[in-house]
Amino acid sequence: MTPAMDFDTLRRAMADNYEQPEGPGRNARAEQLLVEAEGLDVPLAVIEALGHQLKVYNYSSEKDKMFVPFARLLRMWDEHPEDFDEFEIHSLHWVFKWMSSGMLDQPHVPLASIEKWLGEMERRYRLAGHSERAVRSAEFSVAAHLGDLERAERAYGAWLAADRDAMADCHACELHGQGWWRAVRGADGEALELWEPVLRGEYACAHEPHTVLASSLLPLLRLGRVEEARAHHLRGFRLVRAMESMRGAYADHVEFCALTGNEARALELLAERPAYFTDSGDPRSKLDFLSVVALTTDRLTALGLGGQPVPGPAGRAWTAAELAAHARGEALALAARFDDRNGTSYIGERTLARMDQPVLVARLPLGVRSAAPARAASRPSVPVPAPPGRTVDGAAAEPGLDALLAEARRLSALRDPDAVEAWAAVSRAAEGHELTLRDRAEIADHAAMGLGPRGAAPFLQAAVLYGEAGDPGEALAARSRAAYVQALSGGSVEALEAVAELRAQVLALFSEGGTQASQTASVLVSRARTLMHRVDELETAAVNGRPLADTGSEGDVTVAAEEAARELLALAGPHAGDDVGLASRAAEAYAMLGELAARADDAEGAAALLRHAVDGYVAAGLPWFAVEYDSRLAGIATHLGDMEEAERATRAALEHGGSHLEPAGHAQLHLQLADALDATGRTGLAAEHALEAAHWADEAGEAATFGAWARHHLGGFLLRLGRWAEAAEILESALPDLTAETHGEGAIVQTRWWLGDCLTELGEHREAAGHWLRAADVARHWPEQRDHAMLANLAAEALGHAGMTDRADQAYARACDLWRELGDVPGAVRALRARAWGAARRDGGLDEARRLMAEAVEECGAAGAGTGAGPVDEEADAGRRVVAELGHTHRQFGDLLARSVADDAEEAVVREVFEEALGHVVRAITVFASLGDPLLGARTGAELAAGLLEADLGRHGTASARARSVLAVCDRLDGETAGARRAGAERILELVEEAG
Repeated sequence: MTPAMDFDTLRRAMADNYEQPEGPGRNARAEQLLVEAEGLDVPLAVIEALGHQLKVYNYSSEKDKMFVPFARLLRMWDEHPEDFDEFEIHSLHWVFKWMSSGMLDQPHVPLASIEKWLGEMERRYRLAGHSERAVRSAEFSVAAHLGDLERAERAYGAWLAADRDAMADCHACELHGQGWWRAVRGADGEALELWEPVLRGEYACAHEPHTVLASSLLPLLRLGRVEEARAHHLRGFRLVRAMESMRGAYADHVEFCALTGNEARALELLAERPAYFTDSGDPRSKLDFLSVVALTTDRLTALGLGGQPVPGPAGRAWTAAELAAHARGEALALAARFDDRNGTSYIGERTLARMDQPVLVARLPLGVRSAAPARAASRPSVPVPAPPGRTVDGAAAEPGLDALLAEARRLSALRDPDAVEAWAAVSRAAEGHELTLRDRAEIADHAAMGLGPRGAAPFLQAAVLYGEAGDPGEALAARSRAAYVQALSGGSVEALEAVAELRAQVLALFSEGGTQASQTASVLVSRARTLMHRVDELETAAVNGRPLADTGSEGDVTVAAEEAARELLALAGPHAGDDVGLASRAAEAYAMLGELAARADDAEGAAALLRHAVDGYVAAGLPWFAVEYDSRLAGIATHLGDMEEAERATRAALEHGGSHLEPAGHAQLHLQLADALDATGRTGLAAEHALEAAHWADEAGEAATFGAWARHHLGGFLLRLGRWAEAAEILESALPDLTAETHGEGAIVQTRWWLGDCLTELGEHREAAGHWLRAADVARHWPEQRDHAMLANLAAEALGHAGMTDRADQAYARACDLWRELGDVPGAVRALRARAWGAARRDGGLDEARRLMAEAVEECGAAGAGTGAGPVDEEADAGRRVVAELGHTHRQFGDLLARSVADDAEEAVVREVFEEALGHVVRAITVFASLGDPLLGARTGAELAAGLLEADLGRHGTASARARSVLAVCDRLDGETAGARRAGAERILELVEEAG
């Protein structure tokens, strides 16, 4: 049998329980603790246990349970007010506000009861001497809920006019409510102005800025401030994610996703909280949640995804269309219960309006990964304009075969990427029609182009048909294309023999006037491409140490490739201004020559040739072919350190690709541009393009590969911008997809390192330590151990901040050993000092703290500390760093000793410890002085510490002298340090004067 608790144990248990996650488990524990309190025969214990139960019910999904303990508390107050201490009297009156809002949220509570309760609250507040501010705020909530706008505005004005007192909600909560009302009234700008102090962090509480961030999402979208809205979603969602009581704010985030083209993200959020579909303790937040469920699933259904499986209430599988109907019905039924209670139609009207909202932003990338982007075949990810000369007319009849043939030939002549699909349309339309040999040849030719390395057979079929149609030149061109795709399939040796023979044939035919320059160029370009492919194969084989079947050395093949490219250029170049096809061949020849120059480490020559290629494609009206070479130019510029040129070339690639650029291409180019922008210090713009890269990678189906890499970069950029919460959300999204095989161990370690930095800034020290420790476990196998040591050190700091002193000590010990192995004395000394401070905070740990500080001093001495100024070289600089650590160690040793003295210690003990502390601080002053002005800030800080100790020891003259010596050098310190030192010195002089 568990022994009964005493009152102090009960209080500790309630405090511990309140720190547990919100939910039924915490509520059940509160109920058990009330039973314990009732067994103590101490009225105040029961009062505190009831208050604890009230509080955990209020911040949970079981808000409907809080009325019973409150009624009991109120009865106890009315019968025995003397049993309540000052804090519990305040708490009792405070929760009157919870009762008012709680009644509104329960549709079974009659409106008359709510109004009566409002009057009772006003009476009791008046009797207790409280301002009417909280009462008018509660009246405003009732009127706003009813849709009584006149009464709501009147109560709103009275609320703001009344004096703030101890019963008023905190500033953050009040500003949230005021801004919410302005948004309801259509004044989004005013709402955001009211919320700004909360968003800036001037005011905060347990539930703010959580709800302000959620409430701000749609106003920001409506005002077109989409970047801020995205940031508020990322920052705010991580705050409400684990808080069961915040179903309404959670719904706001789902709604935001549904209205910004992020339906997949909305579904993921719904899946994270299955209980929200059915928890009935807070009907009002359930109505909010069901409304946005209906909004989301209706949106999916409208996109043609009504049959897609979606998360829903437990017990069965749901499609989007089924859940849409279910959620809408449940929401409207619940809204009707509120309206029946209220005698209005206001809640039902607002619910319908919320469910039927139009999309506010068609596409707003968030950066976080969505498991499977919700896409309907009818909705492209970006609008693709019709190419020049084409129109889109849904009412027009299907074009006939002749029209399709004409369009396909027009696109082929323009080298348009859509030509292959146009010929496929011809092929489908031609079934059952008699075609000419030429028509059949072109259909087979373009079908082969769409097959890539599998196109050899159709190309050969096309060659036969061209020959039968009386076009020997095009037949040779088709055969050369077949040879090239044979090379791509591993048949380079045979392909090279074939294209050599075809080259001879076509040149002879051309010289006789039997074919045109365009067909001749087609054969020459196939030969040049095959040779370039062979160069790639030989280079790869050399790198991997696996020689290929010999067709000449890599050098011989490279020479042949260059000759082939120049031959192509000599043929096509003179005609580039007259023929689009020949212009593209000339541009490709320049590109090949540029690639060969780059292989020969002639970066500047390569760049010049690639620029010729880009210019040629653009001049010919074929900018989409320039994209690859724009990107190569950007890479070369990066190699040469010309980041402005890298940026220019990458932007050109995006522009030239236009609507023809595939999602994967968009992703790669945006990330390339992000790196170029970051290298020139424009991290904000870099983050924008990394965000685009992540979005396009997801669109390309590469969320787990290139998408994770883009998110890794995006998180790093956001971290450097100080946007900690956004960075953490992005990095946490990237982490599950990062693998050593695909992205490398370094990317995983860096992501966890950055996450630790973010979480530390957010005050989530335990979680930060976890990431740093896991990163350290990866880095411990690396040959270079500095990262391992640093990560162990960071983890120790975080564990200390999290109050996990023993684990922090273990981590610092591990870091200290690593710093010693690296020969990094300052690192080892700092770890020893941190261990000493941790030991000092433990009961009975002062002796261990002294030992560790003494060990740190010895560590510096063993490394040769004591050298002062000297020649500036690497060894001397390292020596000065050790000397500086010696000074810091003595200074901290003195501080640790001085702080160790108990308030009730005897005077003799105090003097003895202070004398010892002063000795260490004086030694620190001497050490810092030996290093000159670079350590002047540290020296003056130590002088002031010594002055305070001297004053406490009654040596007022010495204390004053130290203060004046600091004042004399303040003009040699920077502004902030100078101000702090001046204030400290003047304080010592004041203390001495008061003591005198």
